[in-house]
Amino acid sequence: MATEGQSEYESVLCVKPEVNVYRIPPRASNRAIRAADWKLDAPDWTGRMRLTARGKVAYVKLEDKISGELFAQAPVTEFPGIAVETVSDSSRYFVLRIQDDSGRSAFIGIGFGDRCDAFDFNVALQDHFKWVKQESEFSKQAQAPDSTPKLNLGFKEGQTITLNIGQSKKKERTRPQSSGGLGLLPPPPGGKLAPPPSSRSTNHAVQPPAEGSHPASSADLWSDFDPVSP
Repeated sequence: MATEGQSEYESVLCVKPEVNVYRIPPRASNRAIRAADWKLDAPDWTGRMRLTARGKVAYVKLEDKISGELFAQAPVTEFPGIAVETVSDSSRYFVLRIQDDSGRSAFIGIGFGDRCDAFDFNVALQDHFKWVKQESEFSKQAQAPDSTPKLNLGFKEGQTITLNIGQSKKKERTRPQSSGGLGLLPPPPGGKLAPPPSSRSTNHAVQPPAEGSHPASSADLWSDFDPVSP
C-alpha cells in the first residue's frame, strides 16, 4: 500500500548547485546548535541540493553533481521542525534529519557558500508549508457544516403582502378665462365699439379738413356713418 504522498506528483521547489555536508557532534539538549562546532573548512561531502514536494511532504535531496545519484534525503512534514533546524550563529547552515528506506535516521549539517542560496532554501520551505496550512483550512471549512443562521424569506401559510404603488399626478395647467368663451380680445378703452359701416355709406368720402380748420375728432369721423342700434 502506498504511503501518503508517494502516489502524488513530485514538484521541484528549489535547486542549488552546491551544498556542503558535515558530520556533527552529538547535541546537548540544553545548548543551542552552533555551526562553529563543525569542521567548516573540511566538509565531508559536497554535491547538489534539490528541494521537492509530493503532496504535503517536502523532501531535501542531496545528489551527486554529475550523475544525480541520491546521497541522502530528509522528509520534511513541518517547518520549522526537527527535520530542518537552523543554527544559532549563522544563516547559511542548517541541521537535517536524514532517513533511508528502512526508516533509520541520522542528523547531519549542511551549509551553503552563498548566503542568497541559503535564503532561497529557507523561503522555499516556508512557502510550501504556508500552502499546506491554507489547504488544511480549506479542507476543514468544506467538511464542517454551515453553522451560520439562514434567513428565511418565504411567506408563511396564509400570509399576504400589500404593495402601495403611488401614481404620479399631472399638474393641470390653469388657463386664462376668456370673455364669451371664444378667446376674443377685450374691447378697447373709451366705451363701446362703433358699428361697422353699412352698405349705404360705402360711397361717402371723408373730406379732409380745410386749411386753418381744427382736425376732426373721432366723433366727427364716425358721424358720417349711420348708427346701428346695439
